[in-house]
Amino acid sequence: MTSPRARPLADQAARDRIRDDLDRTLVVEAASGTGKTSQLVRRMVSVLAAGRGSLDGMVAVTFTDSAAGELKLRLRAAIEAARQDPASGDAGRARLTDALPQLEEARIGTIHSFCVDLLRERPVEAGVDPLFEIAADDVAGSLLDRAFDRWFEATLAQPGEAVRRLLRRRAGEEGPRALLRGAARELVERRDFPAPWRRDPAFDRDGTIDALMTELAELGAAHASGNPEDRFTQSLAEIARFVEGVRRREAVRGRDQDGLEAELVALSRQRHWTWAGFRSGPPGFPKAELRARRAALHARLGAFITAAGADLAPRLRDELWAVVEAYEGLKERAGCLDFLDLLLRARGLVRENDAVRADLQRRFTHVFVDEFQDTDPLQAELLLLLSADDGAERDWGRVRPVPGKLFVVGDPKQSIYRFRRADVALYETVKRQLVAAGAALVELSVSFRAVPEIQEAVNAAFAPRMQGASPSEPRYVSLKPHREGITTQPAVVALPAPEPFGDYRTIVKWRIDDSLPGAVAAFVDWLITASGWTVTERTEPTEIERRVPVQARHVCLLFRRFRSFRTDVTWPYVRALEARHLRHLLVGGSSFHLREEVETIRNALAAIERPEDELAVFATLRGPLFAFGDAALLAFRERCATLHPFRRTPDDLPASLREVADALGVLRELHRGRNRRPFADTIGGLLAATRAHAALAIWPTGEQALANVTRLVDVARRAERHGVRSFRAFVEYLAEQAAHGEASDAPVVEEGTEGVRIMTVHRAKGLEFPVVVLCDLTANATAAEPSRWVDAERELCALKLAGCLPPELVAHAAEEMAREREEAARVLYVAATRARDLLVVTAV
Repeated sequence: MTSPRARPLADQAARDRIRDDLDRTLVVEAASGTGKTSQLVRRMVSVLAAGRGSLDGMVAVTFTDSAAGELKLRLRAAIEAARQDPASGDAGRARLTDALPQLEEARIGTIHSFCVDLLRERPVEAGVDPLFEIAADDVAGSLLDRAFDRWFEATLAQPGEAVRRLLRRRAGEEGPRALLRGAARELVERRDFPAPWRRDPAFDRDGTIDALMTELAELGAAHASGNPEDRFTQSLAEIARFVEGVRRREAVRGRDQDGLEAELVALSRQRHWTWAGFRSGPPGFPKAELRARRAALHARLGAFITAAGADLAPRLRDELWAVVEAYEGLKERAGCLDFLDLLLRARGLVRENDAVRADLQRRFTHVFVDEFQDTDPLQAELLLLLSADDGAERDWGRVRPVPGKLFVVGDPKQSIYRFRRADVALYETVKRQLVAAGAALVELSVSFRAVPEIQEAVNAAFAPRMQGASPSEPRYVSLKPHREGITTQPAVVALPAPEPFGDYRTIVKWRIDDSLPGAVAAFVDWLITASGWTVTERTEPTEIERRVPVQARHVCLLFRRFRSFRTDVTWPYVRALEARHLRHLLVGGSSFHLREEVETIRNALAAIERPEDELAVFATLRGPLFAFGDAALLAFRERCATLHPFRRTPDDLPASLREVADALGVLRELHRGRNRRPFADTIGGLLAATRAHAALAIWPTGEQALANVTRLVDVARRAERHGVRSFRAFVEYLAEQAAHGEASDAPVVEEGTEGVRIMTVHRAKGLEFPVVVLCDLTANATAAEPSRWVDAERELCALKLAGCLPPELVAHAAEEMAREREEAARVLYVAATRARDLLVVTAV
């Protein structure tokens, strides 16, 4: 066993200040693994022991429910330890003893739970239903679907210009309806930015289309004098073919500008624009000149598509805003608030009502904020207003906190939630505001997590990338070591993709994606079964570490994303691990409805609802619940002519076929009672009749399978509670969810649970693992185009809608893409700093 070094920490003075400087607002920047939550707990205990505050007057806000639960447990343990420490003094120990019974009164939770408490206390002043319910994501999604479906049906009868133009465009596999639905969801999630987007009055769509068609015709005509075997000439022929197709249609029905706009969008994406062609052409064929003309024309075509999108996006936003209003109305009639409502209503309550704000400022003597870099503007505004020393101040940008009242801790290098409005630029702005108002900036740099070799690699990789050169880029603070390394095994390993080459010995992504999962699984298998390497197990930075052999639960595979287009990126890794009989846990994946156990139960529920659906009945009998073989099912059908559960079976069936009849009897009885009992009871009856829990438990992924089944039961209860009235409607609801692929796997990760962890970097944030493997080598660092630009002062959020960028977003595209690249570096930093003992970096 090894213990932490006895010498003082390099940042001990900063840690002492956090504990002792209780009369000053502190902004703590804590690097990865420095124990920032532990320091927040120390600060809370010091406030209690010094008599500066009580638990019922404290607000502690963190990012997730699990983090809030852990914070409560750590606070209780810290209070227990401090009240038994003679150094706390008699008065301090007495105060801490008195504080323990108040622990449940402390406002320790997420910002959303805090907002719920405020709204429950002051529903009249907040203008909300006193009995409001919180709309979970699936409930809010159902309300949005209802609002959108009604709007879409009405719009199809007489579509506006934006919808008419969009319906003509190719929308991929899901079609234009799904594209519009996604655009409506984007607007709903940013509905607190109601300012409309501007349009460019100088844009002449029809004139530009006519000019482009003329240029295309002229360029395409040149193919007739080229070499037909040459790829460049073939590119010109493709252009000529497009022009000829348009000409033939227009000879019959005239020019259709909407349709031609959509066709030009599709034409610009065709591959032939990059065909160079290396065969020689006929004498006098101006290949170089034509190449230049083609490149220039393609650029003009791209500029037109950007301009057309900038013209379409504001129109589409205005037409879709009716969905936002309908969604608000449905929520109001249902008496529920979604998560954005909680923030908006609580912020409005505190900002607009002077009496309420003054009362809350008096009651809450201390405000602690963990993971401050993940705070969005609404949350920051609410917390700063509660901390203000001037009760009349409504502008959060001018707030001066009461000295010692506000304590924020975060790491701007781990700000990776721009898509949730948490921007590192906001963090830096608030930090400067607080420091200007008298707060002290404290830095923690000694990391208890990783061995020195990993820290050196991280520092070398990211110090040059994070130099604070822009307002949205934090300054890098190097990690300082605390742990001792081990010389008998490496701490950083590069794992190459074994077969990255395609044709002509060029590196191609699909070859990497094909070969890397097997290599990762083979390495993990060797690491666990044959390497002899050891890792440390501990739960607190100050605890004694134990070195133990590497086991599956010590390994985490991290991904930048779980889905690429409609493909589950993790699935090849799951199959590769299962091929080597390695247990695994997929944490937060989006493949819930693709899991075998969930598909099996969905099929069975469909068979229960529709016994005449012989395919569903066959799939249920053949699947894991009943596990009949093909021979038995074929013999039964030949004997009885059908698999219908309600058909009478002969009395003289042999025993092997009687088992099939009994299984059909289970489906028959569940069908008869399906609308007279809760949906969850029907699922429970199915599981009990088939003894599914025992069978699932012995699967290689048994814990995950059982958790997913439990979650499906919860989905059934929630669906019934929120208005799904019939069993058939519930079956259709599950089918719709499966089609959208929106549900994530049930979380089952607990300390000591066996299995290789598989999760995204965002899900792993705040966690640590002895061994981390950075997978998903081919993921792009950023999207090809920016997704949003916000002007908070104008209440304007310019969003990419249905693939179209509004003018404001086009104008700020370079700025937004720079911020996306900065965040991509921070995502990689978060991933690399999850490792304690071994960091495995996949490479080419």
